[in-house]
Amino acid sequence: MTDRCCPPEGTTTLLVIAKEPVPGRVKTRLCPPCSPHQAAMLAAASLHDTLEAVRAMPARRRVLVLSGRPGEWLPPGFDVVPQCAGGLDERLAAAFAEAGSGPALLVGMDTPQLTPALLAPALGPDSWRECDAWFGPALDGGFWALGLARPDPALLRGVPMSTPTTGQAQLARLAREGLRVRHLPALRDVDTAEDAVRVAAEAPGGRFAASVATLPELRPERFPAVPTVPRRQVRGDGLDVRWTAIP
Repeated sequence: MTDRCCPPEGTTTLLVIAKEPVPGRVKTRLCPPCSPHQAAMLAAASLHDTLEAVRAMPARRRVLVLSGRPGEWLPPGFDVVPQCAGGLDERLAAAFAEAGSGPALLVGMDTPQLTPALLAPALGPDSWRECDAWFGPALDGGFWALGLARPDPALLRGVPMSTPTTGQAQLARLAREGLRVRHLPALRDVDTAEDAVRVAAEAPGGRFAASVATLPELRPERFPAVPTVPRRQVRGDGLDVRWTAIP
């Protein structure tokens, strides 16, 4: 049995790029209908679920590339490095530079539906055989995961970020360099209130779904096209989100 505080070793460095969940600095597109405090609570829950999924997977090293300061929400097993200044392309490039030699896989904090099973194809013993890159597209046109067998910051610098064609542009950059790319499943980023409700419905067992279920502003009936989210209860105050399922 593996100790949860001592995850298995692997050959790939896992990178998570994230912001400290501070009201007014994270998930601002959720406001309205959410308040800045509620949006920060959801960001904290999303980050928690992401870090737990990453922590469960084999890795050579686990690195949180953080804008802000770590808090009690940070689980053991992660090195923390600050994000550099500049645009998102520069910050992603610097994250891969931090990984050093050997393969690296980077994910963000906006996909709390992330599970070890979704990451597994890129982290198995044969994941990098005849493969130079892994790419996880996001439904908004970006990407939620990028893996490089040989991390090269130049592969990200200058790629237009946060546009409907960011993923296409990043793939074109990889193709231009002759990299062999394998694909992970497409996931939905949590950017808007509807995104939050949809992702909570897709992954009802996580802290993110539990947090969504406490907010009247995100009741499923306000979003008729979204499946119902199972009832959850979140106990705690502020960003300290302790949760239990309601049977």
